[in-house]
Amino acid sequence: MFFLLRIAFWLGVVLILLPGAPQHDTSTGEVGTADAISAASATVHDLRGFCEREPGACTVGSEVATNMGHRAQAGAKMLYDFLTQALAEHDAGSQTNEPAKSAFRKSSPQQRASQSTLTPADLAPTWRGPPMRKAGTHSA
Repeated sequence: MFFLLRIAFWLGVVLILLPGAPQHDTSTGEVGTADAISAASATVHDLRGFCEREPGACTVGSEVATNMGHRAQAGAKMLYDFLTQALAEHDAGSQTNEPAKSAFRKSSPQQRASQSTLTPADLAPTWRGPPMRKAGTHSA
């Protein structure tokens, strides 16, 4: 059953994204760029005067937006505290019994394994060939 719902969903997405058939009816005019810009500017002008016409709606909307912002901040803080505590417990269980100061603490150089894996032959300079001659020293 769930398989059929998934197929119906993706088929609907595909059908929505397919381009529509061209309309042969010429009685309805297409919206031009100038008309679209004019309509958009009229909408913006109308929205600017909304708070003057409906001050109560603007006040309530402002309070709702502020409240949602405070809730988002509180949720982000809760998530940060949870992740910090979970990572600190994970670090304490795997490394030492000291509490972690930060969730994204860098390990000290003593704790990291050495990454210097080059041999002396790898560090030697590559062969470069003979030095180039200067332009004026050709022998003819």
